[in-house]
Amino acid sequence: MQASETPPPTSSTPVGEVLQRCKRSFWAIAVISVIVELMSLAPIVYMWNAFDRVLASRSVVTLVSLTTLVVGVYLFWSAMDHVRSRLLVRLSLRVDWELAAEVFDASFRRSVGRRALNVQQVMADLLELRQFLGGRGVIAMLSAPFALVFIIVGAVFHPFLAVFSLVSTAVMLIAALVNRRITTAAIKAASDANQQSMHLAGATLRQAEATLALGMMPALRRRWHRKHREFLTLQVNSSDAAGVGQGFTSFLQQSFASLGMALGLFLAIEGLITSGMVMAASMLISRAVSPLQQFIGNWPNYVRARQAMDRLNLLLAEDGQREQQMALPAPVGRLTVCGASATAPGTGKTVLSGVDFELEAGQVLALVGPSAAGKSTLAKLLVGVWKPAEGSVRLDGVEISDWNHDELGPRMGYVPQEVEFFEGSVAENIARLGDVDAGKVVAAAKLAGMHDTILGWPQGYDTLLGDGTGFALSGGQRQRLAIARALYGEPAYIVFDEPNANLDEAGEQSLINTVVTLRERGVTVVLSTHRPRVIGVADRMLVLKQGRQVGFGTPRDLFAAVGAKAAPPQGKVAAAAPAPGLPPAPASHPTGDAPARAATVTGDAA
Repeated sequence: MQASETPPPTSSTPVGEVLQRCKRSFWAIAVISVIVELMSLAPIVYMWNAFDRVLASRSVVTLVSLTTLVVGVYLFWSAMDHVRSRLLVRLSLRVDWELAAEVFDASFRRSVGRRALNVQQVMADLLELRQFLGGRGVIAMLSAPFALVFIIVGAVFHPFLAVFSLVSTAVMLIAALVNRRITTAAIKAASDANQQSMHLAGATLRQAEATLALGMMPALRRRWHRKHREFLTLQVNSSDAAGVGQGFTSFLQQSFASLGMALGLFLAIEGLITSGMVMAASMLISRAVSPLQQFIGNWPNYVRARQAMDRLNLLLAEDGQREQQMALPAPVGRLTVCGASATAPGTGKTVLSGVDFELEAGQVLALVGPSAAGKSTLAKLLVGVWKPAEGSVRLDGVEISDWNHDELGPRMGYVPQEVEFFEGSVAENIARLGDVDAGKVVAAAKLAGMHDTILGWPQGYDTLLGDGTGFALSGGQRQRLAIARALYGEPAYIVFDEPNANLDEAGEQSLINTVVTLRERGVTVVLSTHRPRVIGVADRMLVLKQGRQVGFGTPRDLFAAVGAKAAPPQGKVAAAAPAPGLPPAPASHPTGDAPARAATVTGDAA
């Protein structure tokens, strides 16, 4: 998220709505805060009476009674303060509980859309907000208005004490506002620089192997160190600014305490107040200034919490409200694409346009075209990972990007071009980290031709995958295991994005057998490929070139069209030269639907 983005008003923000639902808890905390702050008058009243009554009467009984009473007040005061702290902790946990799932989902969807996001920063923002709500910062905010109460009590002793307390409080408030103006920008700049530094470090670690092998570490270290040095400089500046503000306010607080004592002594010398009032007045002035002192001391926490809340609001507001949708019947597999186009996230550049086709349930579609033709982009549209910029992609008449993926996902299969697995067993990964149905796991592995291979692994289906397990998959094993994961649960609709890119001949034949079996079962299959053998099992073929659809139909018709265009003049013999990046026609077709013609499907011919 960019630092320049401005969050919407707090009252209409997602975080604000959660806080609004907690208003009863806030009211309870506010009432307890009133009691606690009133209890803080107890030591002042005790000091006043101890000097004016106990010393004057020299009564031990009065001293014991007064001391017993104030100890009881202190006990009640401590109990109320403890209850308030517990309520704040539980309030912060409730806010975290209600926001955590939404923040996780929004982060997930934003990452899928390839928009810049530092997930660690987002989770740190949630932690920052929770710690602020459960900490002393909120208590300092609630205590600040009670400075007026102590000013009013000072007026009971003498108007001069009230005026002095009011002036002291006003000066402290002005100091707080100046401190805010000085430190807020510095703290925000340091926070943004730290976020950028962490993001760069995370991106470097994700490509650690290539970085080390290509000798890129010194260059990346220099780039990261520049960002880190910038962060450290800004952090020092913000700490210096905060230190100056805190030092100045500390000077004011100590000065006002002594000046208040001097004023009280002057009034006592003039016979306007008693000696007990002098001591009480000194404590009163300190109590009047103390809430603002705490407020200023916690100001960096307020700034960080506000920035965290703003970033969370931006994330959740961009993600939008996702209302509960009515459950839909299981998909049959009829796919309709009308005028679909897609733009590159973050740039707005059109990478795919003008895609129109329709598949009946149980048909197999082959996506072909040179590299960067838009096949992977179309695959993302077909599984609803990306939303079309224009047009529609409908599965059984429902816009697939708007379908609830928690509902649709288990009924759909997808093999991305870049395959990764989560920490867990092979069975758990095939079962998509859900409850493992052993029968379905084995069925999916057998259909993908991986059952025997998996049994040969150290613990079979219980073999652990992920970092630190010491067990590494080859590229072909990784792809075939991803195919098994896509087949889990017998989905009615499957999209393969270059599923045979790392497969050897045996693995590719297994894939062909899998697709044939799926078609016989009535499963709709879309697969992108550069290899001609896989095209042989397709009922339909879609040709993409430079992000546009240039051909759609049966493989037989498209190859026939190319063959007719590439036919040499009479009396001459010429071979059709294959277009770069596009496969020649298959030499044979397992189902007899495609001709055995050595031709090439080109965008122009289609």
